[in-house]
Amino acid sequence: MTEIPTIETPSHRPASPDSPQRVTEDETRHANRAWWDFDADDYQDEHGAFLGDVDFVWCPERLREADAGLLGDVQGKRILELGAGAAAGARWLRGQGAQAVALDLSAGMLRHALEAASRSGVTVPLVQADALALPFRSASFDIVCTAFGAIPFVADSAAAMREVARVLRSGGSWVFSVTHPMRWIFWDEPDESGLIARNSYFDRSPYVERDEQGRVSYLEQHRTIGDRIRELVAAGFVVRDLVEPEWPEGHEETWGQWSPLRGRLFPGTAIFVCDLPRR
Repeated sequence: MTEIPTIETPSHRPASPDSPQRVTEDETRHANRAWWDFDADDYQDEHGAFLGDVDFVWCPERLREADAGLLGDVQGKRILELGAGAAAGARWLRGQGAQAVALDLSAGMLRHALEAASRSGVTVPLVQADALALPFRSASFDIVCTAFGAIPFVADSAAAMREVARVLRSGGSWVFSVTHPMRWIFWDEPDESGLIARNSYFDRSPYVERDEQGRVSYLEQHRTIGDRIRELVAAGFVVRDLVEPEWPEGHEETWGQWSPLRGRLFPGTAIFVCDLPRR
């Protein structure tokens, strides 16, 4: 595995206006694949127990699909988990009677999906592909879903919405969770320093890290709530719900910038629940 050296910067906050922010789709794709291949082992070591091998956890607030039911009745449904990582969600869906497929850009994450399938005895088809070029025929799925996969990382998230709409059948659903857009205002710190508003909510410049050669090694994209709604409507979706999970009592774990301190004051996750009208 190739090590990717990065410039030390405050964690996951917009870079300064003087930093070069023009990033092409090819740079984005390469950085996303390389980063998640590089970080897959550490990510699973840190978060694998929280996510489980056969479970569908929507967010660090510990909202589970088993409790939330955002996907509705999945029995017999053909479901694509987009940006599936180690595919715990797809395996859980398989256990609920769905025909689940897990897709991710990163071979490193899919390697962990294979290992988890071996441990759990639950297997689903695994596909390595780009969210902007889904390798499926139109109208292939009843539901597409993702918990923090793909959407925060692609440069053209509006195109990703159109791709999801393309592979969905008439009347299908698209449910995805992302970091709540208001978090862009703050530095990604779980303590008191993460309570101070420092950045403009309306600055859509991506957060970018570059290696010692100046190549993009990691990036995240920001869209406002309004931006997301407009992307979805333009792709043909109707937004049925916007879920902002509250921090549950007794949950004292910290996950990166998610912490009890911040979670009890303002939302950390937004879950968009959308339908494609029957046609």
